[in-house]
Amino acid sequence: MGVSSTFLSAFFFLSCFICLYSDLAIAKHAATGVTRHYKFNIRMQNVTRLCHTKSIITVNGKFPGPRIIAREGDRLVIKVTNHVPNNISIHWHGIRQLRSGWADGPAYITQCPIQMGQSYVYNFTIIGQTGTLWYHAHVSWVRATLYGPIVILPRRNTSYPFVKPYKEVPIIFGEWWKADTEAVINQALRTGAGPNNSDAYTINGLPGPLYNCSSPKETFRLNVRPGKTYLLRLINAALNDELFLKITNHTFTVVDADASYVKPFETDTIFITPGQTSNVLIKTKNLTSNAKFLMAARPYSTAATGTFDNTTVVGVLEYNTNIMSFANISIKSLPLPSLPAINDTSFVANWTNKFHSFGTGNVPQTVQNRFFFTVGLGNDPCPKNQTCQGPNGTKFAASVNNISFTLPTTALLQARYFGKSNNLFSTNFPRYPVNSFNYTGTPPNNTMVSHGTKMVVLPYNTTVELVMQGTTIFGAENHPLHLHGFNFYVVGQGNGNFNSTTDTTTYNLVDPVERNTVGVPSGGWVAVRFRADNPGVWFMHCHIEIHLSWGLRMAWVVMDGRLPNQKLPPPPSDLPKC
Repeated sequence: MGVSSTFLSAFFFLSCFICLYSDLAIAKHAATGVTRHYKFNIRMQNVTRLCHTKSIITVNGKFPGPRIIAREGDRLVIKVTNHVPNNISIHWHGIRQLRSGWADGPAYITQCPIQMGQSYVYNFTIIGQTGTLWYHAHVSWVRATLYGPIVILPRRNTSYPFVKPYKEVPIIFGEWWKADTEAVINQALRTGAGPNNSDAYTINGLPGPLYNCSSPKETFRLNVRPGKTYLLRLINAALNDELFLKITNHTFTVVDADASYVKPFETDTIFITPGQTSNVLIKTKNLTSNAKFLMAARPYSTAATGTFDNTTVVGVLEYNTNIMSFANISIKSLPLPSLPAINDTSFVANWTNKFHSFGTGNVPQTVQNRFFFTVGLGNDPCPKNQTCQGPNGTKFAASVNNISFTLPTTALLQARYFGKSNNLFSTNFPRYPVNSFNYTGTPPNNTMVSHGTKMVVLPYNTTVELVMQGTTIFGAENHPLHLHGFNFYVVGQGNGNFNSTTDTTTYNLVDPVERNTVGVPSGGWVAVRFRADNPGVWFMHCHIEIHLSWGLRMAWVVMDGRLPNQKLPPPPSDLPKC
């Protein structure tokens, strides 16, 4: 009697069961990829930096967290168990989450947070993405230490559209805080002032030698061989700072942005905002000596108010060197690369214009829904019997179209799916500012924001053009806006106030870059387009964490389509409860 094809297929799948990166994942073959299982135990871990030991929230005791490795088309099943007193939710930043909105992660948007002693299984498939993304906590300021890289390799039997690198290295920029970041944000919200600063920037969790009391083992070192091509997977995980990066006497070739290929271009300086990722190639020199070069990053800021951490983090690119013999004192004698000025807005504008999609993409040529959102800072009145430290004795606030988004007490996606809004939210978010003014000129007399939990509803598969206009009420700032659940095409940007008659003629509708996080220029505007092909509730917010906390956030509702594969499936049985 013959053996059925079903039995043969099952036997083949089982025989191919393998273990990849045994401390992180196991895999089994599926129809289009493999299913990779990870276990994330959220634990407190004592970590020492700059002569200061503190207990921080980590994944599996690691800071930064362990890397996730997958291929395009793979399914990820990640069980997250919370062993800490803080509420936890994890966002898989940049993953499209096509029809898997229950796994997106922002607390009180797509899920209630995971409480202490509870678990939740995030289950999603990587579709149409290759490159570098990342994960991070998405509740309060917990992501200060809870973050890690997501490495997405091409499908099997396919290759990169550029030279195969000799080695791939994730490089994550972050911040080190001696203070408890939850105390920092709570104090800022209570007083209405800007938050205290971090104590250092970090590269892969290490602050480098320019900070006081930094030990030799607290410097990131990249040991390289001459004449080789290295792929650096760059991630900006800092809470509040956009960064410039440079390596002395070396150049980069940028090949990817937010897990989408771009037309390669060369540069000696990188600019990267919180939330953004980029893959860059670096070709090492044909050196025979044990040469060493500094890798340095420092912030970009145009803020007229508040303070920021104006320091430099340094790592070392070293050739043919025994790392253990490399003394810290020798690092300080190396020349620092020349980075742009702290407020170099022209560099940032030119940088953004260098990005173009590798192919023509699917940028919408016609638009069914047009929106114009103002983004920026405002203020709230000081409560009675309280002294506030914001502008003119008020409290700092932030808004989109002058609405400072109020987080609900239960998850919006859950409430909408089951039809139990109970006045939890409204769907009347304005398409345009209610009150127009000179957005980049003299501020209006009334700079107070309004508050609410308002969303925009989009019919399934309709096209959207969104112009985001920066305001200068309390100074011009670059705002890195991140949209969950979608990539969008950056079709235009400019200085000053957007002009719908003249500025639209400059749009790039041929090869605009595809991203999930884009900077609204300081004192300017940016235009993006996307197709609403992913049913669910999707958060959009500034990725500078203090602006997010002040309310620079909103949400989109994308309705189900008519066909079964155009509808959001029911929630998993272990979805956390509030």
